[in-house]
Amino acid sequence: MQLSEFDYDVPKELIAQQPLARRDQSRLMVLNRRDRTVEHRRFSDLPGSLRPGDVLVANDTRVIPARLYGRKETGGWVEMFLLKALPAQTPGEHLWECLLKSKRKIEPGTGIIVEGSLRARVIERADEAWLVSLICDGELHEILDRCGITPLPPYIRRLRGMESSGDRQNYQTVFASRDGAVAAPTAGFHFTPELIDQLKSTGIETAFVTLHVGYGTFQPIREEIVECHRMHTEKFAVSPETAEAVNHARAEKRRIIAVGTTSTRVLESMTDERGLLASGEGETGIFIYPGYRFKALDGLITNFHVPRSSLLLLVSAFADREFILRAYGEAVAQRYRFFSFGDAMLIV
Repeated sequence: MQLSEFDYDVPKELIAQQPLARRDQSRLMVLNRRDRTVEHRRFSDLPGSLRPGDVLVANDTRVIPARLYGRKETGGWVEMFLLKALPAQTPGEHLWECLLKSKRKIEPGTGIIVEGSLRARVIERADEAWLVSLICDGELHEILDRCGITPLPPYIRRLRGMESSGDRQNYQTVFASRDGAVAAPTAGFHFTPELIDQLKSTGIETAFVTLHVGYGTFQPIREEIVECHRMHTEKFAVSPETAEAVNHARAEKRRIIAVGTTSTRVLESMTDERGLLASGEGETGIFIYPGYRFKALDGLITNFHVPRSSLLLLVSAFADREFILRAYGEAVAQRYRFFSFGDAMLIV
């Protein structure tokens, strides 16, 4: 399967740079896989677009300020993007996989000063990333809150090292409660407390999984042959309560609707061939592309994704590539807002 089959053109002016002031006023494109129909609604119409008894499964991960700027001990700036925490060897050390960017070549052994209380030492190359030791005076999460930057995607334009007012709050979902993500599960951006209350009042349940979004979700696919791509692993957890809620709904023939591709990957990683969801935690590198047979999902809420991305391939696996690309073309013609802060799609 060729990656070029998942390309499309999106005008730059349709790439949303900020969320709407009212998140649930995003537009909602509703796709019916059986009838191959497309409808245009608002996200606030979601309760009427679902059925009583449906179970929404959302990702409750919380984004950390994972982008850091520092200087080499020898001079020259370095941008560090924390990807995933690893087990440390010594007390007070924090071992991370990182992406590093610098004008000059990075070498193992390079020392980086972020601020007086946070220093880093580059250890070795780790595939597309680097293994870096962070040494801090104090609690790392407090230091990151003070000197880290919200890790917005590159298509959301900001001055280097700067955050816009509200970025930290805007780049979190209303469900966010478990620190660990370095990118947001953006399908959850459209929910508000009021909408959640309305969903509950109409008999629609909400359950949660955790996937700490990392490089696996947003890494570019560099192989032209789709099947050759390998995903980086990301940490996940499924609680016994979520497994029970999903399995009870499945036994009663009620629908399971994933909120986002990250929730989808957790559900598909932990659901067996009988359709039963297991509780537990671990890491998943599941790569879903057309031809995959879904075990867990009856529906999917998702945003409009970057061309040639693993996210677009997952959506195309769930709803058929030609149908999805036709819908994307209609979204462009109808001037939908694209990507992280953009509009949404419900596929049933």
